[in-house]
Amino acid sequence: MIICQVERLGLVDYAEGLELQKRLVAQRKAHATSDTLLLLEHPHVYTLGRNARRENLLVTPEFLRKIEAQVIETDRGGDITYHGPGQLVGYPIFDLTQHRRDVAWYMRSLEEVFIRVTGDFGVQAARIAGLTGVWVGDEKILALGVHITRWITSHGFAFNVNTDLRYFEWIIPCGLREKGVTSLKKLLGRSIGMEEVIDRVTERFGEVFGMEMRMGSAPVPAHDERAISSEEVDL
Repeated sequence: MIICQVERLGLVDYAEGLELQKRLVAQRKAHATSDTLLLLEHPHVYTLGRNARRENLLVTPEFLRKIEAQVIETDRGGDITYHGPGQLVGYPIFDLTQHRRDVAWYMRSLEEVFIRVTGDFGVQAARIAGLTGVWVGDEKILALGVHITRWITSHGFAFNVNTDLRYFEWIIPCGLREKGVTSLKKLLGRSIGMEEVIDRVTERFGEVFGMEMRMGSAPVPAHDERAISSEEVDL
């Protein structure tokens, strides 16, 4: 069975999270570490994927300073989204050659994890044909944006648990004007313990991807300069 190390990192600056992913991707390409799932939260930040349109950010730099939110361009796929406290962000660093070399399968599997997780909390969620993510009605509860190079995955998902949804009002999330955003807190009318959510997510990842999930606090391996490739997929 494939081993996946799960790292619960708490609140991590977005730029620091990017660097951590880069190091782990290099290690995974070099077969120097196992599959890893990073679970964390970010301070307020808007991220722009490779397909992002700047006009989907609806506020001025002055307003961004007022709400203490950064704007960062990334190499993931997709348009603009928001990350902040109360939102569970996950970065799977997986070698898909050990799973299935199928990008669509990977995306649908990520969605399946969170359809099951929301069900664990009594919320019925589903896919919407032609769109990525997980939805409750016409409101998105899970956003996906991934980067894949030589079948090694990075970036990943953002799951709205106790997210302050006001921050989505200042963007057009994922470039979709006609859709809304929701959270477990909004749907259930109460805050949800993040550790309980992380436990559920870890369990469901193991089920859907057929992995043995091991909780770890080991230091992240040092950067390995090997295994550079220009073959990339963004979704």
